[in-house]
Amino acid sequence: MEGSSESDGSKLSRGTFLKMGGAAGLALALPASAGAAVRRVAKAGAGSISVVCEAGGKAELTKIAQLFQKQTGTTVNLVELPYAGLYDRINGELSSGSLSFDVAALDVIWMPAFAGALHSVDQLFTPAVKADLFPSLVSGAQIGGKYVGMPVFTNSEILFYRKDLFGSSKEQKAFQSRYGYPLAPPKTWQQFDDVARFFSRGPKLYGTDVKGAVETEWLAHVLQAGSPGVVLDKSGKVIIDNPQHQAALAFYANLHNKYKVDPAGAPQTDWAAAQNLFQQGRTAMMRFWAHAYPLIPKNSPVYGKVGVAPMIAGKAGIAGIPGPWYLSVPEKGNNTALAMEFLKFSYDHNALAVQSSLGLAARKSAFAHYQNQPKYAHFRPLLETLSAKATVGRPANPKWQQIVDTVLVPMLQKSVTGKADYAALLKSARSDVQRLVG
Repeated sequence: MEGSSESDGSKLSRGTFLKMGGAAGLALALPASAGAAVRRVAKAGAGSISVVCEAGGKAELTKIAQLFQKQTGTTVNLVELPYAGLYDRINGELSSGSLSFDVAALDVIWMPAFAGALHSVDQLFTPAVKADLFPSLVSGAQIGGKYVGMPVFTNSEILFYRKDLFGSSKEQKAFQSRYGYPLAPPKTWQQFDDVARFFSRGPKLYGTDVKGAVETEWLAHVLQAGSPGVVLDKSGKVIIDNPQHQAALAFYANLHNKYKVDPAGAPQTDWAAAQNLFQQGRTAMMRFWAHAYPLIPKNSPVYGKVGVAPMIAGKAGIAGIPGPWYLSVPEKGNNTALAMEFLKFSYDHNALAVQSSLGLAARKSAFAHYQNQPKYAHFRPLLETLSAKATVGRPANPKWQQIVDTVLVPMLQKSVTGKADYAALLKSARSDVQRLVG
């Protein structure tokens, strides 16, 4: 999932929670052109392709690869590597031209760095395909006017909350008395502030967490505030100190500095720490990657008591930072035609990805197919968040990971250390980012 940001929590532990089920019907309802593509591969004879991927990508692709082999006779070797190892291997082989893979699963934040060595997949992005993908997935696939990857799955943060607390008549009465409106999953920044403060009763219970060690959540609030982008605008101009970034940083850091609605240790709190706090019953709410909803352990005190809602909204409405992964083909690969057929096949059968341990997809239709089933309750708020107008991807800049590691995270950690000067932090960050991007 995302490396920097986790990217989407891919570095977190995942349990097996899905079984083979109703997706088969959806996955196999292929357009005529897809069937023709399959027949072309089969006619070409058996062979094999190698796909390098991270753990989440392997989970998402396993059933698709098995079906591809069954229908075409082509063996798909899924080579799983750790996140950092995957980047290093792809980078090294694309740079040297000595390739051991035919297809690579890429985090969206890697696309700008590798785009020049990737084969165009423009022909796969038909109007029908683009209509069934979230806008952020389409834009993330296009670098320098060329589509260089086909999305496999995506993710975003949504709101997790304790149904047992929100549904308590005692809590509802107390909240109504204090704030003058009904207790419900918050939809706005102000409501989130109110609910977080209401449930903060440390040391056993806090309203939420504040993640100082990861940047994605703050960036989502930047978009909610109405910024035209995060850190950089579409033209590459540094905008990290614009009013929207400032408003989002104040909202984010004040939860810790001013309202004290989170446990101690905000500068070190990352995805894993936040997830543990919520699963231990120590926080009433959590902004987190949607895929975690079915993965709450049965021995957790909040098991069976968790509800989900879309990401909260600022002045620009709901917004999240999407965490998509793509399948790409090297420009100088030895098996380009067959690799391209696998990309198309993977898109046509994308609903099979929902049946993986990660349980995510890329196509809107795949999510919609399951959204009314209780165990996929997170799909509806995920769809709403990913479809929101203010939801956009991270900048297509090859220095993005360096910006995250050396500027954004250190700045956020400083912002939650007490009496931080938010404007000064962002002004300094602007200079640091400018030096990196030139």
